[in-house]
Amino acid sequence: MGSMSDGKKKDKDDEAKVTIWGAEWCPPCHAVKRFLDSHKIAYKYVDVDKDRESGIKIAEKTGWTSIPIINIGEEYIVGFDIAKLNEALRAAKLV
Repeated sequence: MGSMSDGKKKDKDDEAKVTIWGAEWCPPCHAVKRFLDSHKIAYKYVDVDKDRESGIKIAEKTGWTSIPIINIGEEYIVGFDIAKLNEALRAAKLV
């Protein structure tokens, strides 16, 4: 099921300053990926259904059990919130 953007992002995981924890069945998770792709921002994507341990760790760290959870620099965001995403991307000097 890999798309072109999935392959592109895997090559940049180590240098990505953005991480998304999400799931294939989650429409807001896909929206965040499309948003970042449209701005040509590299990200690491963690599918919490496939990597449950990472999902548990981020839930424990943030206190959130909803997805997507997005980490940009020092900022954590839950959900697809364009204003918060833009603010965090600017703060991290990614846009």
